Formats: sequence, C-alpha cells, structure tokens
Amino acid sequence: MAETTAGAQDVGTPGEAEAPVFDTLVQMTMNAFERSGLDSETYLLTRIAALVAMGAAPASYLLNIGAADEAGVDPERIRGTLVAIAPVVGSARVVSAARGIGQAFGLALLPDGGEEEGAVT
Repeated sequence: MAETTAGAQDVGTPGEAEAPVFDTLVQMTMNAFERSGLDSETYLLTRIAALVAMGAAPASYLLNIGAADEAGVDPERIRGTLVAIAPVVGSARVVSAARGIGQAFGLALLPDGGEEEGAVT
C-alpha cells in the first residue's frame, strides 16, 4: 500500500501528470510541415485526408480545417480531397466526415447535408 501512496505523491497535479503526453504530441507535430517538403495547402489537405481515413474526432477536424481556412485553402479543395479519397476509405467514412465538417464550419459538403434519401451513412 505504501508503494501506491508514494506513486500517487510522485504524480503531482493532473496537469503535470499529463504534460509528458502533451509534450510528446507537440514534439511529433512541431516541425512536421517543414520536414514534409510539401506546400502548406497539400500538407493540410493530406492531414484532413488522414483524419477521414482514421475516423477522427470532431476536435481534430476543427483544428486542421481551421488551420486550412487560415492558410487560405478553398473549401472546394477540401471537397475535392474527400471525393478523391472516397474510393479508398469508403463512402460511409467520407459522408460521416463531410457531415461533421459541414456542421462545424457551415460548409455544404454534401447535397442536402447528406440527409437525402438513399444517402450512405
């Protein structure tokens, strides 16, 4: 029991305990753009495509599509990326991602918001 108590004391506050994980994530992505050799638009579209393929959480879309918007990436390019990856990742994943992206940013990525009859979800 003493070992458990000592371990709990070594952890500190929750923010301190989570810092190594956060720091690792920051380090992983800090220079990824520069190391990629891609232009900013291609880099951001590639990240969005990877998020769709992974079935990412809405927060990931907000972060990356927000960055794409700030970088001046045209929403048509995002739509084109979704069309390009659909045969590889599957229609259900793309429709789900498009719906989430559209709702978050007010973009019409799917006809009728993806709710039309016969839509694949």
